[in-house]
Amino acid sequence: MLRRLLDLPWIHTAYDLAIAAVVAYMTTYYTQEYDGVIGWTMALTLVFRRRQPMTVMGLVSGLALIQYLLATYTEPQLTGAPAGYDVAVLVAMVSVVTHAEPMWHTYTAGAAVLAGVFVGFGGFTPPGAVDQGGDFLAFITFGGMSSAVWLTAMVLRTRRLYVASMEARAATAEREREHLVRLAAAEERAEIARELHDVVAHTLAVMILQADGAGYALKTDVGKAASALQTIAATGRDALDDMHRIVKVLRADRSGGQERPDEAVGRRTVSLDDLETVAERARAAGLKVTLTVEGARSRLPTADELTVFRLVQESLTNVLRHAGPGAQVTITLRFDRDAVLIRVIDDGAGKLAGHEPASGGGGGGGNGLVGMRERVEVSGGSFTAGPRLGAGWQVDAELPVRATG
Repeated sequence: MLRRLLDLPWIHTAYDLAIAAVVAYMTTYYTQEYDGVIGWTMALTLVFRRRQPMTVMGLVSGLALIQYLLATYTEPQLTGAPAGYDVAVLVAMVSVVTHAEPMWHTYTAGAAVLAGVFVGFGGFTPPGAVDQGGDFLAFITFGGMSSAVWLTAMVLRTRRLYVASMEARAATAEREREHLVRLAAAEERAEIARELHDVVAHTLAVMILQADGAGYALKTDVGKAASALQTIAATGRDALDDMHRIVKVLRADRSGGQERPDEAVGRRTVSLDDLETVAERARAAGLKVTLTVEGARSRLPTADELTVFRLVQESLTNVLRHAGPGAQVTITLRFDRDAVLIRVIDDGAGKLAGHEPASGGGGGGGNGLVGMRERVEVSGGSFTAGPRLGAGWQVDAELPVRATG
């Protein structure tokens, strides 16, 4: 609190005016002809010592030199030398050391003061000067005092720069923390958006097709209609559970940090075993789905298993949306030593590839392809999707196998 108060601009101005007033007051003790002019000019110059420290140092040093020459070369003396108002030179030096940025300004100011002490008290007598003798004790006294003031100002400068650097680091750390928080929030929103899209898009696609099929089957095959209604109910319940989890996360107080990573985005824990359930529901909706697993199944982390599950689910959803019932879909999972390869191929129900992708779900601006690509990139894998030659669509993804704890 005190430091903030001392940093107020009007406090600095008041302090500089007080120093100038002290120097001006000291001038009143000297009655030579030019003491008042030089002393008052020094005092007024010190008011600007913070804004132009090196300029003020040059002006004050020049006035001190004029004062010395008037006291040395005139008879009677036109100024007192030394005089009490010469403390302005030390004040100007301190201002340079503490406020000037270049270090050479700091050393130059100290050297100028020591040179003045040597000329005034070191026994240096310029040609033509009126009796000016040296005073070794005064030289040592004023030289030591000036050096002590310079060193003290250097300590203050170092302290000021250290505090400024710490404040800059703290401000940088705060900005980085806020940036990371924003990134984390954006990533979480994107993940929740992907979950909502996957839940809603897949569920609605299956339910709509099943409802259409049940409507047609009611008149011809009651058993098939009942099976379709059961599929609709089961799919709706799963989707409703997923929605409840997501809404719970959005409403919950996240400050405790007690959720597991899966719960953080309201996702339902799934495994590769659930792929058969998804494939079966797609078959019930009218697709001809073949699921093939090649190689020894690796133990994937939960997040990677969810990625594989959502890729297959989204691909089937888009086949239902764009190709419709009757399309043939081949899902291939190949487990290599260091990667999992996912390939989903459909024949587009025999239709030539048009403007809308059969399995892309976003080539025309939707969210499916974007969400699939984001999921794979988050896992450090690669993703490609595009139309096949002739009819249908193909999705390929590769995920690196990461060791689980």
